[in-house]
Amino acid sequence: MADGTGTRGLSGHALVGSSPVMRALRSRVERVAATDFTVLIEGESGVGKELVARQIHDRSPRRRGPFVAVNCAALVETLLEAELFGIEDRTATGVRGRRGKFEQADGGTLFLDEIADLSMAAQAKLLRAIQDLAVERVGGQGARSVDLRIVAATNRPLKTLAEQGVFLLDLFYRLGGVDIRVPPLRARRGDILELASFFLEQHRLTRTLAISPAAADALVAYDWPGTVRELQRLIEGLIALAESAEISVHELPPAIGGLPAEALLPSLVRGDSLRAWAARYTRLTLDRCGGNKRQACRVLDISYHTLRAYLQLEATRWSGEEEDGGEQEAVAG
Repeated sequence: MADGTGTRGLSGHALVGSSPVMRALRSRVERVAATDFTVLIEGESGVGKELVARQIHDRSPRRRGPFVAVNCAALVETLLEAELFGIEDRTATGVRGRRGKFEQADGGTLFLDEIADLSMAAQAKLLRAIQDLAVERVGGQGARSVDLRIVAATNRPLKTLAEQGVFLLDLFYRLGGVDIRVPPLRARRGDILELASFFLEQHRLTRTLAISPAAADALVAYDWPGTVRELQRLIEGLIALAESAEISVHELPPAIGGLPAEALLPSLVRGDSLRAWAARYTRLTLDRCGGNKRQACRVLDISYHTLRAYLQLEATRWSGEEEDGGEQEAVAG
């Protein structure tokens, strides 16, 4: 897990990103995975909480056991006990006995996603099972012991909910203590292009695409309210609908392609020179003109020679090469 490009668990799940916050997250996951303690994962919807839970499982001594995920928000109240704890055969007419999620996860990890969405009554039943590590099937006569690790996740702060009286304080104390906070994508912008490339590579056999410099800048400038999940769905849409082998900024949704000022934000953050600003804006305009250089020249009111000079400068910047030492004379049209 020492490399900065993400790590893969035994089942191939990756935590991608080279930013300091992602390096810290991977380090925390590594330390937590070595224990058998209950873990609480917090973060906004779409940040990858289940991915973190799978990493904890994949890198733990329980990795050869099952990983069972439960979406607590989707549990029907009247069927909750049967889903979690199981039901005995012939409890009711036509009912066949089956194991619940706790028994299915025996020897492995039980992941309880969006646990804050459980009712207070359901929380009380869950607390009993977590405390005793034993469950009683619906219609059963005795408890069955289970050997598993609990990993819970929430997109809302459980401590605040407990203080408000809508989450059991005892359950909060049972789940909390070993906490992992997964940062939203806007808090690690340096990972955006790495993630985009990762998602493109996942579908390489379907279609090979590259991202234009202007489109890349727009992706980095966007705030990603849907976090990693939103980026993944965007890439999938581009793979299906892109008009050429290179994704241009005009192919991005308006909310992401945005205005030139938004796409130029990385230049402002880096403190680029006026020449670099002009080169970036030239590339952005060309992309918005669908790659039509004559149209871009008309929009920018510059000559074709000047357009080529700015595009060459932008290509040099994108390749990571340093500008020549000393201030160069600005390109004039």
